[in-house]
Amino acid sequence: MKNPLRIPLACVLLMVSISPLLADEHPDATGTTDNADAELAAIEATARDYIDGWYEGDAERMERALHPDMAKRTVRALPSGAEILNTVTASNMVEYTRAGFGKQSKKEDQHNEVQILDVLTNTANVKTTSHEFIDYLQLAKINGKWWIVNVLWEPNDG
Repeated sequence: MKNPLRIPLACVLLMVSISPLLADEHPDATGTTDNADAELAAIEATARDYIDGWYEGDAERMERALHPDMAKRTVRALPSGAEILNTVTASNMVEYTRAGFGKQSKKEDQHNEVQILDVLTNTANVKTTSHEFIDYLQLAKINGKWWIVNVLWEPNDG
């Protein structure tokens, strides 16, 4: 005669053995997990340090967001009509922030938005929109910390 407890017992043992593997992943009502929520929060915090730090003139926030090798680029038209790729470094951005270039904008005009476009294991793409600029940020997770490594931007003509 077959043991009627064999299959249910096997199922219980299987669940107990794999439960440690699922410990960091607790789905909530939206289907996301605690770990995923933490990653999204860290990505948004990095983008906020960048855009809000700029307008607050907070060089520490800017520096916290930018990887030291970050490159920020835009297409610029020269007086001759030729177009070039203009590049700003992380240290330039920190110094421009410290000098208060972003603070010159009226506070009542500021409305900074952060939109996370895509997240993979160690990379993310984020769009920040202010009344002055639209920036596409590429982030990399290095040693557990999210850093902005590339920015491509244009003036916000809208």
